[in-house]
Amino acid sequence: MMRVFGIRGATSVEKNTPENILAGTQELLTALIEANQIRQENVVSMIFTSTPDLTAEFPAKACRMMGWHNVPLLDAVEINVPHGLPCCIRVLIHAYLEKDHVVKPIYLHQAVKLRPDLAKI
Repeated sequence: MMRVFGIRGATSVEKNTPENILAGTQELLTALIEANQIRQENVVSMIFTSTPDLTAEFPAKACRMMGWHNVPLLDAVEINVPHGLPCCIRVLIHAYLEKDHVVKPIYLHQAVKLRPDLAKI
């Protein structure tokens, strides 16, 4: 039996360049897919957000570059919070997984600061 799960992840990139944004997003997606054994045909949708300082490229483009062409994607801008983490990309993946699946969120680079509670797991 399967059910829909929401799987979160985030990363930070060094610079506002297409190369940094796409490489960082691909690294994050690869880690999430591997850690959660996500199969493309089980993905319902992916929502990407990025901080307002990342304007050089759409993070969702990285997903298409990885061959995920049949997954609905959405890019959005994060709320501009003065004390927020800069150069941050977040993703929320909705996917069908086995009902007893234990979700493994992934936070890379400076984004680990967003979820210090996960460091204890």
